[in-house]
Amino acid sequence: MKNKLAKLIDVKSIVTLVMTAVFACLSAKGTVSSDQFLTVFTTVIAFYFGTQHAKNKEDKNNENV
Repeated sequence: MKNKLAKLIDVKSIVTLVMTAVFACLSAKGTVSSDQFLTVFTTVIAFYFGTQHAKNKEDKNNENV
């Protein structure tokens, strides 16, 4: 549990969560259209999970060596 919390406090996680919150607020206020929100949110989430997947894959490769 402590390890998962430490990973959640990672800089990438904080940036992802903050950007999600900011764009959700802007979208709710009507400053950003829903299409713009969806584009930015999809890009941020895809980048976050893509880097996590690459990191996990690299960690598994290092364990097998």
